[in-house]
Amino acid sequence: MRKIREVLRLKFDCGLSVRKISRSLGIGHSSAGDYLCRFAASGLAWPCSLSDSELEQQLFPLAPAVPSEQRPLPDWSWVHAELRRPGVTLALLWQEYRLSQPQGFQYSWFCEHYRAWQGKLDVVMRQEHRVGEKLFVDYAGQTVPVIDRHSGEIRQAQVFVAVLGASSYTFAEATWSQQLPDWLGSHTRCFAFLGGVPEIVVPDNLRSAVSKSHRYEPDINPSYRDLAEHYGVAVVPARARKPRDKAKAEVGVQVVERWILAALRNRQFFSLNELNSAIALLLERLNRRPFRKLPGSRHSAFEALDRPVLRPLPEQPYVYAEWKKARVHIDYHVEVDGHYYSVPYQLVKKQLEVRLTARTVECFHANQRVASHLRSPHKGRHSTQAEHMPKSHREHAEWTPQRLIRWAEQTGPNTAGVISHILERRIHPTQGYRACLGILRLGKTHGEVRLELACRRALSLGACSYKSLESILRQGLESLPLAQANLPLLPDDHANLRGPGYYH
Repeated sequence: MRKIREVLRLKFDCGLSVRKISRSLGIGHSSAGDYLCRFAASGLAWPCSLSDSELEQQLFPLAPAVPSEQRPLPDWSWVHAELRRPGVTLALLWQEYRLSQPQGFQYSWFCEHYRAWQGKLDVVMRQEHRVGEKLFVDYAGQTVPVIDRHSGEIRQAQVFVAVLGASSYTFAEATWSQQLPDWLGSHTRCFAFLGGVPEIVVPDNLRSAVSKSHRYEPDINPSYRDLAEHYGVAVVPARARKPRDKAKAEVGVQVVERWILAALRNRQFFSLNELNSAIALLLERLNRRPFRKLPGSRHSAFEALDRPVLRPLPEQPYVYAEWKKARVHIDYHVEVDGHYYSVPYQLVKKQLEVRLTARTVECFHANQRVASHLRSPHKGRHSTQAEHMPKSHREHAEWTPQRLIRWAEQTGPNTAGVISHILERRIHPTQGYRACLGILRLGKTHGEVRLELACRRALSLGACSYKSLESILRQGLESLPLAQANLPLLPDDHANLRGPGYYH
């Protein structure tokens, strides 16, 4: 008490600050501040005439003795549920407990007894998962036989299982395989079943999820990554041969096998839809089944914890797409399923990633989309976009009979007539393209007016060729009247004519 009285003297008689008092007496400034706060709370005045024992009783009163059996116990189920919410800690919950129960237990007792209570729960409930954070997905080891009505063939259906971490809300469905289309389709239907999207999906290292497993940087399957980007989720695969990373999924699979598949063991199914209808009925019962050691059920926990914080679904569901790698040929096309699709010619000999859906083909280079086409079922054919072609190729591809005739009509109807005459008399119109282009270029050399007149003369003479028109323009014959251009007829009795009798 001597130091406490000295703290009070230095404060009230000398007017020193708390830090100066602590340095002067060699005590912590927090201790000095605590003494002053206790003195102020006691209502005493300085100078104080009380004895040391009396002063100690005023500053450090004894806590009321409350038997432990009379102290209110915390609701451990509520504490356990609240800890799953973001940012909630045991310290915060203990403070709220003491505010509502001033005679309650201290923090150390609170933590110790909560850990003891938590240790009595099932393994699946002992994990601490944040609400809306993780969705664990896996396939059940047990399959379900489905009989073909017509052939009698028995196929084994796989069972996909997904479990939310915080509420243990479960989704299950049957698919024909664990291949990529069924794997991604199950995820799409699972998100629709939940009505939202979690932050993280935790799969196993099956091939449809992980192209190449690795302890630190596993390679996610491109199509699976595409689905994750569409829904805005992160894929964090469990480590290989580490079942504790996905203990929630392991227990979820066990629960589905016990409460759903075991209940269907004596039934025969003749279609996948029939099997999934039976699974959906038992799944609803499973999610509403009360917990054994916690209040509520999976469904009530989902409605209270996970559903409010799930991210909204995108406007459109994910459309299944496959990813392939293809190298660009020298004709700036890539081959996909026997059909050829154009890409920008600058990418010749580059390797591209091709995304295939039921309707589209998209080509990516360095994670940038460079081409998009409607998917074609015709093998051996080409889908070519003009903007992908070099300028010279594009100009050549644009030459058509109709385009050449329209271009000639700008000069005049006679020029268009000559071009039509040349194109109509070729086995294939492309055989006359070069001659037509040559005729049209004569308009640049001699003028379009002279070319139109020359074409009129060529049509009248039946001399519709490049050489004839070039000769007419070179000799300036296009301006002469058509009658003067005709040579005079030779007389029948000319001396130089032998006649047909000469040859007998």
